[in-house]
Amino acid sequence: MELSDLVTFSTVARLGGITRAADELHTVQSNVTQRVKALEAEIGMALFERHSRGMTLTGAGRRLLPYAQRMAALSREAMLAARDDGEPKGPLSIGSMETTAAVRLPSLLAEFHKRFPAVRLSLRTSTTADLVAAVLDGTLDGAFVAGNGQTALGDVEGAFSGAAVCANACASALSF
Repeated sequence: MELSDLVTFSTVARLGGITRAADELHTVQSNVTQRVKALEAEIGMALFERHSRGMTLTGAGRRLLPYAQRMAALSREAMLAARDDGEPKGPLSIGSMETTAAVRLPSLLAEFHKRFPAVRLSLRTSTTADLVAAVLDGTLDGAFVAGNGQTALGDVEGAFSGAAVCANACASALSF
C-alpha cells in the first residue's frame, strides 16, 4: 500500500470528488482516478460509490479512512522529527473563524512570522465544527475556534475572550 495512494484516497474522501481532489493535490484527474483504482484493486473492494454529484465512501472506505489519515499524519510527523534541529520550520496549517482571522490574528501571525521565519504558515477559515474536524483528521495542525473550551479534543486553552485554541502536537509552536 503506497502512502501517496492513501493521501489521494483521503483527499477524495474529504472533498467528495476526483476533480476537487486533483485541484488540491496539484495533479490531473486521471492520476487521482488511477491511484484510487489501484488502491481499490489492492484491497479488493470498492472504497467509493460513484454518482453524478461526486463520490461517497463505501463501508470499506469508511473503515480505511481513519487509518489512511493516521498514516499520513505519522509520515509528516516522522519527516519533521528527522529534520528537527531545534529551529521551528516547515509547514504549519492553522484554521480560524473568519472574524477571528480578520480581527484578532493579523498582529499575532505577524509576530509569529518575525520570530519563526522558516515556518510556512497557512490559514484556512471555516466554521468551528469544520475546523475541529480538520484538526482531528490531521488536515490542520491547530485551529482557533469558538466555544467554552470543550471540544472533541477535550479541554482546549483559551487564547483570548470568546475563542479557544485546539491543536495537535504539531502546533505546539503556536504557544509562544
